[in-house]
Amino acid sequence: MLKPRAAVSAIPAYHPPLAGRAGLRLDFNENTVGGSARVLDRLRSLTAEDLARYPERQPIEAAVANFLGVSDSELLLTNGVDEAIHLLCQTYLAPGDEALIVVPTYSMYRIYMSAAGAQVINIPADNDFQLPIKAVCDRITTRARLIAIANPNNPTGTFTPPEQLLEIARCAPSAAILIDEAYFEFCGKTLLPRRGECPNVFITRTFSKAYGLAGLRIGVLIGHAEQMPSLRRVCSPYNVNAVALACLPEALADQNYIEQYVTETLQSRTRLESVLTTRGIAFWPSQANFVLARIGSTKSDSQAFVDQMRRRGILVRDRSSDHACEGCVRFTLGTAEHTNRLLAALDEVLEELSIPQGASRS
Repeated sequence: MLKPRAAVSAIPAYHPPLAGRAGLRLDFNENTVGGSARVLDRLRSLTAEDLARYPERQPIEAAVANFLGVSDSELLLTNGVDEAIHLLCQTYLAPGDEALIVVPTYSMYRIYMSAAGAQVINIPADNDFQLPIKAVCDRITTRARLIAIANPNNPTGTFTPPEQLLEIARCAPSAAILIDEAYFEFCGKTLLPRRGECPNVFITRTFSKAYGLAGLRIGVLIGHAEQMPSLRRVCSPYNVNAVALACLPEALADQNYIEQYVTETLQSRTRLESVLTTRGIAFWPSQANFVLARIGSTKSDSQAFVDQMRRRGILVRDRSSDHACEGCVRFTLGTAEHTNRLLAALDEVLEELSIPQGASRS
């Protein structure tokens, strides 16, 4: 009987709750209004001939490299950041290698690492979900080949300064260090200018969040020029579709839209954090377009809250299954209008469920 590899059979299933997402979608950290008008205009201009051609990635890669201030040889466009993670795992991990993550964090790191046959090492975050630099460095062995860090982290929104990230990279010169900057636009701080200090550092960006292009699946992987040819060997030559490649230059050109949306989102984040403070609901200050709050002490508490919000047409994400996140809910932020609806429903549900105030974050 045909059977999959043992490593694949052991991978935990990941089923994002995408089905039945009727309502205001504040559960997946998407842009709450979508991409800019320039992107929509470009979509409408596409022809049958455009769709009949195989996509040509290189010219758009050159444009993105110029936008980010890196060389063409350092950059690869990917089918979302998920593909970038997958490529790093396929390039650097072999069965028996070790791969390190600090939990809680993005679920797909573990899945792709496990699929490559690596032993995934979970390192618990410090108090208030800060990155435990010493614990990570102490756990690095000669078998460590990949360390993945989301910065800002998902689902916590915490940020780690560049110098601390480079300290980890220096501790593991034989390992690829992935710094996932999917939420860069909402914090404005990046490792990119200092990437050359450690040639084992890779940085990813996405156009799924601030740019509102999650449905087009397009991301960026940046690494040392000597490392990128190996990643290109593993990558399909047609990994990014023609529609995404046609729209990306327009998205990059409309920085006024990005600045406006990010500004409004940050204002919304401040409003939510203020309400949570007033209500005595514990939360973690965020550097992303979302806030993680502890609504109760158990998954039953957080699930009841999520269900009541859904009944009011507001979708938020139960994160109780993540390490140290029992009773936690993640709220995506967006425009002022959407935040008004979120806060109105939040008040109603907190009153209806009699959520106790002053709950501990830890």
